[in-house]
Amino acid sequence: MPKKKIAIIGATGYTGSELVRILTHHPEADISLITSESRAGERFSDVHPFFQGIADQKLHKAEAVKDHDIDLAFLALPHGVSMKYVEQFANQNFKIVDLSGDFRLPDPETYESWYNKDHTYREGFAKAVYGLPELNAEKIKTAELVANPGCYPTSALLGLAPLVNGKLIDPASIVVDSKSGVTGAGVKAKAVNHFSTVNDNFKAYGLKKHRHTIEIQTTLAGVFAAKPIVQFTPHLLPLDRGILSTIYAKPAKDVSEELLMAAYGTFYGNAPFVRLRKQGPTLKDVRGTNYCDIYCTFDERTRNIIVISVIDNLVKGAAGQAVQNMNLMFGMEEDLGLRQIPLAP
Repeated sequence: MPKKKIAIIGATGYTGSELVRILTHHPEADISLITSESRAGERFSDVHPFFQGIADQKLHKAEAVKDHDIDLAFLALPHGVSMKYVEQFANQNFKIVDLSGDFRLPDPETYESWYNKDHTYREGFAKAVYGLPELNAEKIKTAELVANPGCYPTSALLGLAPLVNGKLIDPASIVVDSKSGVTGAGVKAKAVNHFSTVNDNFKAYGLKKHRHTIEIQTTLAGVFAAKPIVQFTPHLLPLDRGILSTIYAKPAKDVSEELLMAAYGTFYGNAPFVRLRKQGPTLKDVRGTNYCDIYCTFDERTRNIIVISVIDNLVKGAAGQAVQNMNLMFGMEEDLGLRQIPLAP
């Protein structure tokens, strides 16, 4: 069978370049079009020199999609921009994986409340499927529009899912304490990711109101019919990539280490990218890969369940998960093109 023809819309940021890195060696995908509104006419490797001799395609404007016969488009665009392209491509004969937050929430009203901007394509919510394969694989397989999850929610939801599914925790007791590298802030220079701000420093941000709070909460509610209350606090680490989430929750029933291990083992028994660890994982255990490594334990003294979940924010938290979704949408093996070994040290 011929390879699937892929377009990457907005390929000059971190997520777009990561998509090119992964798809370049995907055995069933061919990158037919790479776009950039600001760098059109240049080569992709002019923008990302580490691709020289590997990916030297010319960059086009997104309007060039109409001149290409593609099977799927990845939208690696900012929040508030993606929705315009989803609307523009609504009647085109190709699938879409949107890596922005524009269709991750259940309705436009919730989006507008947490993103503080108007949603201009409200009809898109009816057909968007939340793209966390470990929770939503069957719906993803038949989807035309997949909303790729946020990086923080990916680490939190994978850590929490077996506990909520098994009714093992009080859903109103969830605390998610997450730390991320600076690539989560995007490629454009801004005060928050200046070297002098990040180096030798560590800070919390988005207290009480970070938009990923509602993504975690509404996804748990929608998938598991739960009524969670999530306290989510993100932190910025002085490193380039990776997310480590430490999750706390009170048990809803008597639990033990054995019960917890069994719950996670059953829930993720067929999940190729979730690895259950016997000790707390580190960021380098998953660097450059689509893995999510999880460790769960119970503290008898405090009566808290503690979960540590780690991902690479640019891979499982973005581009890798997007390719995983693409694989499901085309009926391919879920891990095709994603079998990278972690980069450690």
